[in-house]
Amino acid sequence: MKTNIHPQFYSEVVVSCTSCGNKFTTGSTKQSIIVEVCFKCHPFFTGEHRFLDVKGRVDTFQKKVEMAKKYKAAQSSKKHAKKQKESKSLKDLLSEI
Repeated sequence: MKTNIHPQFYSEVVVSCTSCGNKFTTGSTKQSIIVEVCFKCHPFFTGEHRFLDVKGRVDTFQKKVEMAKKYKAAQSSKKHAKKQKESKSLKDLLSEI
């Protein structure tokens, strides 16, 4: 097995839930873990019928889509500027000399 390719493993990692405030320890490659829903407040484990807030996932996706649109616009403007800069005819080049 190769050496020095495996991530650091932390045996005492604190997992904290943002909705109910529950904290417990586990082992992981991350130093701390923050979750939105844990086993103490998830409807499947508690037996309650309630809707979870999935707005965060939708908002995250919409932010990614907006960033992609901005990135595409910036890239197309860069390509357009580069194309205009490079597209000179032979007559134009000779007249500059």
